Amino acid sequence: MKLKSLMLGAAAVATATTAQAADLPVAPEPVDYVRVCDAYGARFYYIPGTETCLRVGGRVRTQVVINNVLEDGAWGQRDSDGYSWLARGYLFLDARTATEFGTLRAYVSMYGNSQNGDNSGFAMDNAYIQWGGLTAGRLGSNFDIFTGQVLVGVVGRDWSDKTLNQVAYTAAFGNGFSATIALEDRSSRESGDYGGTRAPDVVAALGISQGWGSAQVSGALHQVYPNAAANGGNNGGEDEMGFAVGGGVVFNLPMVTSGSNIFFQGFYADGALSYMGNQAGVADSNGSGDLSTGWSLSAGAFIQATSTIGLALDGSYSDIDAAAGLNDVTRWAIDGSVQWEPVSGFVMGADVGYANTDTDTVGDSDELLFGVRMQRTF
Repeated sequence: MKLKSLMLGAAAVATATTAQAADLPVAPEPVDYVRVCDAYGARFYYIPGTETCLRVGGRVRTQVVINNVLEDGAWGQRDSDGYSWLARGYLFLDARTATEFGTLRAYVSMYGNSQNGDNSGFAMDNAYIQWGGLTAGRLGSNFDIFTGQVLVGVVGRDWSDKTLNQVAYTAAFGNGFSATIALEDRSSRESGDYGGTRAPDVVAALGISQGWGSAQVSGALHQVYPNAAANGGNNGGEDEMGFAVGGGVVFNLPMVTSGSNIFFQGFYADGALSYMGNQAGVADSNGSGDLSTGWSLSAGAFIQATSTIGLALDGSYSDIDAAAGLNDVTRWAIDGSVQWEPVSGFVMGADVGYANTDTDTVGDSDELLFGVRMQRTF
């Protein structure tokens, strides 16, 4: 009887102890919630478990360009495409971390194309690292000043507009003043028959950006390095050093409407024609030590006509004095567009452009193109 009572008592104590333990609070497992990062503007979030802020974005673009409709253009040649129909998707990644030496940033943008049924896969647009004033990777050339603001740009205008590999350092002096020195890949600046890469281009720029607008002066040194065949024709002559200079200014026009502006710029190049536009593709040299020279002037305006409608117009004129044995070229181009942004980040619009190229021994050629675009950026 005593044993039975003892066992019943032990069971009761165990039951009570278990019930009390079940009532005790249990610490929850730690959870890494996504936190908003407001240090670098809107739409940044902390990567869980880190102090790195990330912004993820993208863009979808579709457009149709009616290629040169004039008699000597695509529509006059049976085997040439009368239109180009493009669908493109972008992915943007922007990661930033605060360090004692300044913001450490890594930026990537890539896109995939489908044009006239040709799915070309993904291509790298930009990929660079920034740390303080140091930048290394693929992005727009530091020489470039203004690259137009029409919606599509169906005809090329003669100014420098290159995305390339580079390493650069920018010093900010306050009040909007800055200076940049850079080494940039020469490969994207070669016009004509070049040999293998030997020396990168050296680029420098001085700029100012304030409430009234911005301005920049740029300079570049470029090795003219003909290939073996061209150099052999020069009996192994010495390579040349080309150069280019440019300057431009953008004026904001708040007296018209917020967002409106006008720009002017000009370039001169000696043996480095890519830096002044060279839409005609004239060679930098004749391979015998004689260099081509050229200059271009360009201007444009953007008017925010209403809160949702924008009007843009770009134009350029260029003159190239080609090296001996090559054709001189003059060219002018004008491109205009109207765009409608009914919702922030969503743009639709139309674009028209005309260009005339006059080449020695060849004569005039004209281009007239039309384009429409729909684009959503998020």
